[in-house]
Amino acid sequence: MYQDIQHFKSDFFKALAHPLRIKILEALVDGDKNVNEIQTLLGSEGSAVSQQLSVLRSKNVVYGVKDGTSVIYSLRDPLIKELLSVTKQIFDNHLVDAISMLENIKNQ
Repeated sequence: MYQDIQHFKSDFFKALAHPLRIKILEALVDGDKNVNEIQTLLGSEGSAVSQQLSVLRSKNVVYGVKDGTSVIYSLRDPLIKELLSVTKQIFDNHLVDAISMLENIKNQ
């Protein structure tokens, strides 16, 4: 069972391992959207957005519901919002450390 969890985590993080996928998830944190809305928000081509949404769907990170001629995409799990927030906090911590190190070098 432990290996199953490790494989799940590995696959999950692989699904997140693309900047456009992260941007898509960040857009979906604010609510459900169709491809055109995501494309407009991100300033990306529709084919690129569709391709990355396909990866996220195949890894069960997002899901889509048909609405007329379009598909509305949503986060599969609301905890993804927290994961993105924690990741930003980790980034900020690394940035603070880097700034502190540079200040120490400057003051020597």
